[in-house]
Amino acid sequence: MALSRRTLLGLAAGVPVSAALAGCGSSGPGDSDGGATYWYLNGQPQEGVRAGAVDAFNKAHPKEQIKDTTFQNDAYKTKIKTAIGAGKAPTIIWGWGGGTLRTYAKAGQVEDLTPWFDEHPEVKKRLLQSSFAAATVDGKIYAMPGETVQPIILYYNKKVFEQVGVKPPKSWDDIMALVPRFNAKGIAPFALGGQSRWTNMMWLEFLFDRIGGPEVFQAVIEGEKNAWSHPDSIAALTKVQDLVKADGFIKGFSSITADSNADQALLYTGRAAMMLHGAWSYGIQQERGGNFVPSGGLGYMTFPPVEGGKGDPSDTVGNPAQYLSISSKASAEQKKVAQDFFATGVLQDEEVKKWINNGSVPIRLGTEKLLAASENAGFLKFTYDIATKAKVFGQSWDQALSPTAAETLLDNIVKLFQLSVTPKEFARNLNAVTGA
Repeated sequence: MALSRRTLLGLAAGVPVSAALAGCGSSGPGDSDGGATYWYLNGQPQEGVRAGAVDAFNKAHPKEQIKDTTFQNDAYKTKIKTAIGAGKAPTIIWGWGGGTLRTYAKAGQVEDLTPWFDEHPEVKKRLLQSSFAAATVDGKIYAMPGETVQPIILYYNKKVFEQVGVKPPKSWDDIMALVPRFNAKGIAPFALGGQSRWTNMMWLEFLFDRIGGPEVFQAVIEGEKNAWSHPDSIAALTKVQDLVKADGFIKGFSSITADSNADQALLYTGRAAMMLHGAWSYGIQQERGGNFVPSGGLGYMTFPPVEGGKGDPSDTVGNPAQYLSISSKASAEQKKVAQDFFATGVLQDEEVKKWINNGSVPIRLGTEKLLAASENAGFLKFTYDIATKAKVFGQSWDQALSPTAAETLLDNIVKLFQLSVTPKEFARNLNAVTGA
C-alpha cells in the first residue's frame, strides 16, 4: 500500500529558516522523484483528517504520490511566505485565501486555476459557492476551496456560569457586567492566547462589525484614506481596552499561545468562563476536555450586539473555507498530481464524515443529513446556520489584508491589548500601511 511520506515540523523559534526548509525534504521545483509536496497545519483532530485525505489519495494513485509536511499555525505563516519568496514552495500550498493569496497571484507565484475549473465544472458545483470569493483575484480562481467553514464563536463554560449564578451575555454591557462577577470568584472572565496575536484580532473584528457594520472594515480593504480613524473604529478600539483595563482576560494572556491550546484548556478546566475562538475549537475541546463536551458543559453563542451599534447581529467573521493553491514553480508532473488531488482527493466521502465527527461543517454541498445524524448535531446546526444565514461573513483580517499590512496590524493589536498604544495611535499606525 502506498502511503504518504509525512514530516512533522513544530519549528521552534530558534530553528533557522534555511535549516527548517531543508528539513522539509525535496519541496521545490527541483524535486527529482516527481512526487508532489504539500504543507499544512498540524494539531489534532484536524491534522488527522488532512493526513487521511492524503493517505487515501496515495493509496488510490500509486503512481501519483504526495509527500506531506506539517507545521504549527504560527510557524507555518512565516515559513510558507519565506519558501514561496525563495522559489521553494511546496507543490500544494495550504492557506486562507484573501489578501495573502492576492499577493501570491499578483507575483505569479501560484497557478491560475480558472481554466481547470472550467474543464471540471462538477468540482465547483459540489462546493458552497460562497467559499470561492476568497479564492478569487480579479475574477480568476487561484485556489481550491476545501475543508470546513469556520465562523468565530463565543464559547462559555456552563458549569462556571451556574456556579457564579449568572447568565450568558446578551449585549456588550452584559459582558462588562460579568467581568467583576467572575473575577470576584477567582475565575478569569475570558481565556486568551494573546501571544499568537490573531486571537486578539477576533475581538476587534466583531467589535468593528457590531459597532459600525461591515462597511467600516470594507473601507480599509478598499484603501480609503484614514479608514482606521473612523469614529466607529475608535469606539471599537476603545472598548477592547476597556475590557483589558477591567481585567477581562486571564492574567498573563500575552504569554499564552494558541498553538499549545492552553487557552482552550483554561475554558474546559473552569479557570476561565468564556473564550472567543474559531469553530475548530469545538473538536479540540471534545478531544482534550474529557467529559466536558459530552456532559453538556460547553455552551456557545454568536458575539452579542453592542448597544447603539449599526451592525447586524447575524453577521459573522472567520474563515469561509481553507484554500489549496498550486505553486507556479512546480513541474508539470507535480501540477498534474495536485490537480488530480483536487478532483478526486479533496472532500471525498470519508473526509467529509471525519470533519463532521470532529464537530466541523464541511463546505461540500448535500451534507445536511449527515450533519443532523451526528452526535454533534446541535453544534453543527448552530455553525451551519451562522454560515448560511449571515448577511455578511467577513474574512479574518490578517488574511483579507496584504501580508505587509497584516503584519503591522498584528503587531499593533498586541500593543493595543498591552495598553502601550492608544486607539488613535493604533489608527494612525494602520492608516500608514493601508490608506490610499
